[in-house]
Amino acid sequence: MCSNARPAGSDTPGEANKSGELPLSHMARVTIGCVRFVLAGAGIVALIARFLYGQTFRTFQSIDFFGYLTVQSNMAAVVVATLAGVVALRGRAESRALSTARAVVTSLLLVAGIVFALMVLQAPAAGYRIDVPWSDQVLHFILPAATLADWALSPGRQRVRWRSLGVTLGYPVVWGIATLVRGSIVGWYPYFFLDPAQAGYPTPFILFSAAALGLFAAVQACLVGISRLRSPFASGL
Repeated sequence: MCSNARPAGSDTPGEANKSGELPLSHMARVTIGCVRFVLAGAGIVALIARFLYGQTFRTFQSIDFFGYLTVQSNMAAVVVATLAGVVALRGRAESRALSTARAVVTSLLLVAGIVFALMVLQAPAAGYRIDVPWSDQVLHFILPAATLADWALSPGRQRVRWRSLGVTLGYPVVWGIATLVRGSIVGWYPYFFLDPAQAGYPTPFILFSAAALGLFAAVQACLVGISRLRSPFASGL
C-alpha cells in the first residue's frame, strides 16, 4: 500500500532521514557550517568598513547609514548565516522558518545588488560617478552571489512556501513608506528614485517602484522553486 505521508524532516527534498538528520559526513557538516560563519564574518567586516568609509564624507550621518536596504539586508544575512551555520554543524535539517528567512534575505540581497549594479553602470550616462569601495563590492556582489550558491547547493533546506512572496514584497514596501516619510522630514533619501526632487512624482516613482517589486517577486519565485529541487549534495558527502 502506498502512502503520501511524509516522515519528520522529509520536507527537505529527499535529504533528511526520519529523525531529521542529514546523511553528511562530519567533514561536510563542518565545511558547510564554517563557510556560513565566514560569510557572516565577511558581512560584519564589510559593514563596519563601509560605515567607516562613509565617515570620510562631510555629509555622512550615522543614522542614515542604517536606512539603506543593502545595509539592512546584509545585517539580516549575518544573523541568518550564523544560525544556518550552527544548524549545519549539528547535521540537522533546517526548520521551515529558517529556510524561509534564508530565502527572503537572499532575495533582498540579490535585488539590492542588481539595482546597485544598474545604478553604477548608468551613472556615467547620467553625468555622475559612483565610487565602489571594496566594502560595497562585498556587500552588493560577493555576499549575494555566495549566499545564492549556498542556497542552491547546500543540503538541508526546507521547501519554502509560495506565500513567502508576501514577506519578500511586504518588507520593501514598509521600508519604502518609512523612507519616504522620514525623507520628507529630514530631507534625505538613500536612493535617487525615492527623492521627489530627483526622480519626479508620480509617474517615474510608480514605474521604479513597480519594476523593483516585480524584480523582488521574480527573484523570490526562483528561490522558492530552487527549494523544491534536490540538492546535488543531498546523497551525502
